[in-house]
Amino acid sequence: MSFTPAQATVYTEIETIGELTRAMRKAGRPVVLVPTMGALHEGHLSLVRAAQSIPRALVIVSIFVNPLQFAEGEDLDAYPRTLESDVEKLRAVGVDAVFAPSPREMYPNGPRSTVHPGPVGEILEGEQRPTHFAGVLTVVAKLFQITNCSHAFFGEKDYQQLVLIQQMVTDLNLGVAVHGVPVVRESDGLAKSSRNVYLSDEERQLSLTLSAALLAGAHVAEDGADAVLDTARAILDDAEDIELDYLALRGLDLGEAPEVGNARLLVAARVGATRLIDNVGVPVGVGFRNIEAAEAEAEAQAEAAGSAGTDTLTTTEG
Repeated sequence: MSFTPAQATVYTEIETIGELTRAMRKAGRPVVLVPTMGALHEGHLSLVRAAQSIPRALVIVSIFVNPLQFAEGEDLDAYPRTLESDVEKLRAVGVDAVFAPSPREMYPNGPRSTVHPGPVGEILEGEQRPTHFAGVLTVVAKLFQITNCSHAFFGEKDYQQLVLIQQMVTDLNLGVAVHGVPVVRESDGLAKSSRNVYLSDEERQLSLTLSAALLAGAHVAEDGADAVLDTARAILDDAEDIELDYLALRGLDLGEAPEVGNARLLVAARVGATRLIDNVGVPVGVGFRNIEAAEAEAEAQAEAAGSAGTDTLTTTEG
């Protein structure tokens, strides 16, 4: 199969994408994977641009709606499939290759072997969707092997997923550098998601409550963990038509949140029939204003130390 760089050449077979990536790795080029389920939006394209920052990278975007991560009654059949327009978007930003396999290509013998996510996969999303992360980790592990990638980029909107993928790579010695990319939002604050298309106009407006609650909680971070959670929960409680699955403040590894330090505030809720997730970073017990002041002070100290070092050097040379 012929390959032209930056033209989003579509590969549907494991053998052909493997031939390309093995040749590139043999030539000393990094292979960088951006796994997606398609229905691409600006959040996905931000991952692509981050992937393209790797020097000499061959950037591959996979598009595969993975049946293993959907439980019975979830939106597997309804999930938007827009391959043609997705490829057009990827070609416009100069992606090198697209891997778009069928379920039969990915699971010719069915889902016989899966990756167990461990305890971190049983909380938050895992409590609500018990089989979800085993499906996610299994397909990601397969995509890593199929594409021979050296780097992979994931969005921080699916923060628990990102933590679990890094855990899998570490524990199974997969040899892939995992990169997280910040959440991309609409101008009004709503986290970009392929599922946003399910929302009616009224639900779309109501969904802004999630990001508003997170930001309000983060704003009082210097007052401690209880203040963060109480502030966010008060905003969510005032929205009668939002069905909350969870609101949680956790450490960066999704363990217990620190009394002082960086944490993550996470939320999942249903707006109408659509389930949405979101999260923000929170400097607990410190606050953003104090971080800015500390950074400014550190910068001033570094500049002063640099000036002193220059003066000392000049004096010594004289």
